[in-house]
Amino acid sequence: MNLQALPWMPRLQQLLARPDEPRDYDSFLLLLLLSLLAIGVVMVNSASVPVAERLFGNPLHFTIRHLIYLGLGGTLAVLVLNVPVQRWHQGNLLLLALAVAGLLAVLIFGRTVNGATRWLALGPISIQPAEPAKLFFFVYLASYLVRRHEEVRENIKGFAKPMLVLLVLSVLLLLQPDMGTVIVMFATALVLLFLAGAKLWQFIVLSLTGVSAVLFLIVYSEYRWRRVTAFLDPWADPFGSGYQLTQSLMAFGRGGFSGQGLGNSIQKLEYLPEAHNDFIFAIIAEETGFIGVFAVLALLFLLVARLLWIGRQAMLKQMHFHGFLALAMAIWFGFQTAVNIGVASGVLPTKGLTLPFVSSGGSSLIIMLMAAALVLRIDFEVRMEGKHAINRGGRST
Repeated sequence: MNLQALPWMPRLQQLLARPDEPRDYDSFLLLLLLSLLAIGVVMVNSASVPVAERLFGNPLHFTIRHLIYLGLGGTLAVLVLNVPVQRWHQGNLLLLALAVAGLLAVLIFGRTVNGATRWLALGPISIQPAEPAKLFFFVYLASYLVRRHEEVRENIKGFAKPMLVLLVLSVLLLLQPDMGTVIVMFATALVLLFLAGAKLWQFIVLSLTGVSAVLFLIVYSEYRWRRVTAFLDPWADPFGSGYQLTQSLMAFGRGGFSGQGLGNSIQKLEYLPEAHNDFIFAIIAEETGFIGVFAVLALLFLLVARLLWIGRQAMLKQMHFHGFLALAMAIWFGFQTAVNIGVASGVLPTKGLTLPFVSSGGSSLIIMLMAAALVLRIDFEVRMEGKHAINRGGRST
């Protein structure tokens, strides 16, 4: 068998290149991703043992599930690495249609869990269409900003079109309901439009409109209002609406500077709901203390900063779709990180958003791995463009 004929062999050889050989991928970004994924596996295992033992009789149930999704996400990430970024640009409207179709399908055929209809069962696995909808919308938005760049900068019509698309997606998401995803998509779109050159007054008006809409949805929704009041004073009802937040705050308090030690969390003993998922940061704080919290925050900060740098490099080389897409991924990861940590620490009202690359979560982990691979591909093409420019310059002399 000719191993060199295998499609993935050149990629593997590139990853195993000697340190002194020039690489065509961002090794620093890859190192950050692998570090966060490794922390995620360790902490999901630590945080999920008690609930997995009670629910399934297998303490490693959620760990095995996390590793399976990690394997699926890694496989799809390798496929994404081998797809030219221009293909995403060309297929942006098809991807947007798939996002809408997925959100419609979950409303018709979806599975309801804890009062929310967010999952589609596909054989032995369940997917959450809201996760690919985020990625596909950002691909569409980056493509739109390239195609209609002058229109976005010059008049309100160009600014309003993508927001109308977002409005359609938001309505479908709120019917599930999934307000957290709507907030992430809105914030990312708003910042990206501002970076693309939209006028400041448009940015301010849309910001105020979005905040007003969120306040309206909170005031006229009983369960959302309970979450806000619990966030403002969780100790007023520590065994009711404020239960999850008070348990999370106690985890932070027990962590101190160096933590209780890996595996020694008390809150994960089914005191803190969703300890391995949305509130995994509280368990990190309890078991590893300020040191672990700082390490995770530093890795996530460096990850977002690296994505922003890649986006800027693409823009400098006039690869605008590449640049806008990398910037969208950076804003998405950064904002979702801020919301997850803000919720766990009591700075923000409770929202069901995972901590990127760390929390247990099937669809979220898979889609974020695909998004990260897409940025690696963007960086690869930007580097290749730079090499070609150097080669062209060398020939011209």
